[in-house]
Amino acid sequence: MVLNLKPKSHKSKLSSLEFVINRLFMKLFRTINIDTVELYQDQFGFDKPSVLWARHVRKFNSKTKFLMSENAFCKLTLTL
Repeated sequence: MVLNLKPKSHKSKLSSLEFVINRLFMKLFRTINIDTVELYQDQFGFDKPSVLWARHVRKFNSKTKFLMSENAFCKLTLTL
């Protein structure tokens, strides 16, 4: 059973947060070019909120699959 943790309302919130972060980088590096901003974000290892959210959802779903598994090894691991 895989849970969908990304309702439609989160998409607009993530977009708004990304906009604010992009504007912060624009002011920080004194540029208006979004390609430059994305390059700096990539160079500094700064992940966008939508990327972080997707990573956390994927991680949660993998743990949920593990917890709900009927596999004897998984159950044994949980009891340790």
